Amino acid sequence: MANIISNVQERFKTTTNAMCLLAFKALSGAVLGLTLALIFEEIIQYGVLSFVLVTVVVTACTLKIAKSWSWTHILIFDLICVLIGLLLRMYILIAPGA
Repeated sequence: MANIISNVQERFKTTTNAMCLLAFKALSGAVLGLTLALIFEEIIQYGVLSFVLVTVVVTACTLKIAKSWSWTHILIFDLICVLIGLLLRMYILIAPGA
């Protein structure tokens, strides 16, 4: 009986970890997709349907690419994305001819 309970606890722990990792990957992809959709909307001036389509496609591509990534990989990816975002923000603030 103790073996069954231990097995159930281990499976619950593994499943919870996998679901949290998937949710974190989806959140990272959604933030990246939303950011790129906002950038493209300002550049191209497209409508709501294209905005949603770009967001969904980038999120799906990010999930497909990050399929085999662990927590470490996704945290490093998020760190790199944040650093690139800060670099772009700095460029916009001190852009020549602005």
